Amino acid sequence: MKIEPNNIYLGDCLELMKYIKDEYIDLTVTSPPYDNLRTYNGYSWDFENIAKELFRITKQGGVVVWVVGDQTIKGSETGTSFRQALYFKECGFNLHDTMIYAKNNPIPLTHNRYEQQFEYMFILSKGKPKTFNPIMIKCKTSGAYTNRRKTGRVKEAAARNRDEITITKSEKQKGNIWSYITGSKKGETGNHPAPFPEALVKDHIISWSSENDTVLDPFMGSGTTGKACKLLNRKFIGIEISEEYFELAKKRIESVTAVQMELKGV
Repeated sequence: MKIEPNNIYLGDCLELMKYIKDEYIDLTVTSPPYDNLRTYNGYSWDFENIAKELFRITKQGGVVVWVVGDQTIKGSETGTSFRQALYFKECGFNLHDTMIYAKNNPIPLTHNRYEQQFEYMFILSKGKPKTFNPIMIKCKTSGAYTNRRKTGRVKEAAARNRDEITITKSEKQKGNIWSYITGSKKGETGNHPAPFPEALVKDHIISWSSENDTVLDPFMGSGTTGKACKLLNRKFIGIEISEEYFELAKKRIESVTAVQMELKGV
């Protein structure tokens, strides 16, 4: 069997990744089913061997974005996410960054703890990341003059007579806590239990890859990674074990292709 870019494949990702060549993938962006938080059509998966395969197929300098959370059982969080991050390190990955995916609209629950409002986004690199295109955001104090010696802001006129003045830039690099509204447009992701935001996927694809790079999602789900790759001019490989979600992903990615062809007048 041959695995080729810009296709999604129906089957067990562990079995299908064996057909991907060594050091072939530039970036993986995925959110696997974790603990028992997701009723994933009755399927189970072998984390440790999947982690080993991801290390084998990731290019030197490539990155894996692993979005995951923990279930609370009998009053205690499982800590599965941390164990997975540490196992990735045993496989040879660097834990390049531990980022937070903050949910602006978490589902309210009744319990004796604060609302669970985030998931981890482990950024795992094979050596030093070869690509980093940081997401930039506007500075709230853009253009402000600051007297560094007295650590106070001054007006432009007063700044002319001081030799330790800095001017706040218009943009700065975004931090590693990213906030998004969860969910999707009505019906777009079907019955998938936990689609991650398209904006989250796009931000990671932009950050850790370049145009024409190959991006993998071994738990393709509703096809968000594939759709984002089409929009951002990246190649993609998707693997999905559930036929229901596979058909949904295919439909969503094909709709992007149709729109792009229409815009080109094809």
